[in-house]
Amino acid sequence: MGGPGSVKAEDCAKACEYRCSATSHKKPCMFFCVKCCTKCLCVPSGTYGHKEECPCYNDWKTQDGKPKCP
Repeated sequence: MGGPGSVKAEDCAKACEYRCSATSHKKPCMFFCVKCCTKCLCVPSGTYGHKEECPCYNDWKTQDGKPKCP
């Protein structure tokens, strides 16, 4: 994974399944991860952090200025 455009839209669910595999909040993690992946076509490697690999994923914030993507 890693890098903008590294994931095809149809592969987002699988990439997010791995990204969200270590959290106890799987349902919201999957929802936001797939939403972010579909927009950015990128999911950071690993189950946490590494968001610098995907600037779009990293920079998308909520109205409160908090990270939107897990």
